[in-house]
Amino acid sequence: MALIRTLFWVALFVFFTFCFVVLFEYGTHDFVAGFKTEYTRVEKFVKEAVHKPADKDKEKKK
Repeated sequence: MALIRTLFWVALFVFFTFCFVVLFEYGTHDFVAGFKTEYTRVEKFVKEAVHKPADKDKEKKK
């Protein structure tokens, strides 16, 4: 049960930290558009980070 609670608090911390960064960068007048922009940026970063090691392994085998 403690693991679930800890994961919940970590997820909540990450979400509110992300919201703070978006609020700091874009302000209150453009928060929704900034949230979408930053989410797309984070999503692209994660996808690239996940796929790069697999590509390097394939190049080494060739």
